[in-house]
Amino acid sequence: MEAVDYRDTFITVSPDSAARGSSAWGGQVPPADAPSVASATFELIAEHPYRWRASDVIFTVWADLRRLPKIARRQVRAEFFARPQACLRSSELARRYGWGIHADHDGRVAIYAVGTPEYESLAAGIAPDGTPVAVHEALHERELIAG
Repeated sequence: MEAVDYRDTFITVSPDSAARGSSAWGGQVPPADAPSVASATFELIAEHPYRWRASDVIFTVWADLRRLPKIARRQVRAEFFARPQACLRSSELARRYGWGIHADHDGRVAIYAVGTPEYESLAAGIAPDGTPVAVHEALHERELIAG
């Protein structure tokens, strides 16, 4: 597992997220009209919940947006993670679009819309299978600027 991976953890929507105060309670799908980190991350996790670890998602999105050939990815991945990388606590899914991110016992991730019963249970520290999870807030905007 890479340094960006979590286990038995739920990342809540940041308290300063516009998604918390919006009248459209729940997660918003990032616009897909132009490829972005947020839309690619959403698509990968939403289409395959609990299939990928955060490190897989972060690297795949980075490589896909750069159109890196699949054959070169194994070597490039090692180089990519040799440098510090931001984890999903800095993801726009949790900071802007209203999605909590759950990493299960194996570190595989799924997303849950803020305000749903599943989100509320995870935010209270209980995973879908009833096991406890650590709860961390997504990074606040000021933490990203200072960081």
